[in-house]
Amino acid sequence: MKTWIAFWNILKKDVRNYYLKPPNISWGIIFPLSWTLMQMLRSYGGVNLAEIRNLLPGLISMSVLFGTTSMLAVTITFERRGRSFERLLLAPISLSAMVAAKLSGAILFGIFNAFVPVIFAAFFVDLAGINWGAVLLAVFLIAVTSTLLGLMIAVSAKEVFEAQTFSNFFRFPMLFLCGLFIPISSLPVFLRPLSFLLPLTYGTDLLNRWILGASMMSPALSIVILLGFAAALFALCQYNIQRKWIL
Repeated sequence: MKTWIAFWNILKKDVRNYYLKPPNISWGIIFPLSWTLMQMLRSYGGVNLAEIRNLLPGLISMSVLFGTTSMLAVTITFERRGRSFERLLLAPISLSAMVAAKLSGAILFGIFNAFVPVIFAAFFVDLAGINWGAVLLAVFLIAVTSTLLGLMIAVSAKEVFEAQTFSNFFRFPMLFLCGLFIPISSLPVFLRPLSFLLPLTYGTDLLNRWILGASMMSPALSIVILLGFAAALFALCQYNIQRKWIL
């Protein structure tokens, strides 16, 4: 019970203190929102409304990616600078529970961001027939793996601008390598293996399956791979925290 109380209080504090920090607004909200509006208005201006629905999986994935990584860059680096993270490490809760609580705020922020493109798309095209429960599962898995990638980056940075800069080295290439807007089959042959080393590829493939009805692999395989990525990244993040901040 004490662990759950600590978990809830850490999550509540992160939501209250960090959701509306300037880096979250600029990179986590404004950038995905402006990209979404640009793509949808371009499609709408060309009177090709079907293209808006085709863009939706990529826009959702991008919004989750930028929202989660921006949130972790803010929460971890601000707390390291203020030395409040060190106090959390001394608290009588397990490291796993503490890390999970820090991740939860970023995951919620990413899920919130994911449905901003959906709201805008609803003004242009009919979204009936989509299995929203399955889409929510895909969004959740993307949010988990993207948050863990963000935590790996945030652990190595001392300031917010450093974490955001490091994040961009990963985020912008992933826009083109993970099938968000360019099909992986259209990439050069030597880049395709790199695409399958990134968890966002499998999350986007799930969204393509459940929004567009087309995917490269079975949903069950993508889910298993994403869960494997999540478990491996969580263990690696714990190891890095222990190595860099505890030992």
